[in-house]
Amino acid sequence: MISKNKPKDFKEKFEVVSCFIECQSQILLLHRQDSKPQGDTWGMPAGKANDGEDLKNALAREIMEELGFSIDTNAVGYFDKFFVHHDNYDFVYHIFYLNLETKPRFIINPVEHKDATWKTPTEALMLNLVPDEDYCIKAFYRL
Repeated sequence: MISKNKPKDFKEKFEVVSCFIECQSQILLLHRQDSKPQGDTWGMPAGKANDGEDLKNALAREIMEELGFSIDTNAVGYFDKFFVHHDNYDFVYHIFYLNLETKPRFIINPVEHKDATWKTPTEALMLNLVPDEDYCIKAFYRL
């Protein structure tokens, strides 16, 4: 369950950073390996921030680990944070965005993901998304 307001019983275990990487009206989505939590689903580049790590630096690290390219953290904007409650754990989900003029060359980390695609936000909603990713897409793009 995802919400804008912090639930009363929320027990934050960690923070996650994610990013809408946009180019030519499309967003980059990654297809999670079957063996990963929420495997065989599509989602934004994302990952856990280390304790005390600056959130933009965590995002840059995750993009480098997952896609092998560096981003200018000064070009990254912050959208919002949400509270995600699962049966076994809760986390704060931070959403950033980055607009690029050209699609970057990248190499998918095969340990994490098995594919990548560029889709419009509306097309993205038709994919088998990570739980609550549809909520985030709709919130950010006002769909």
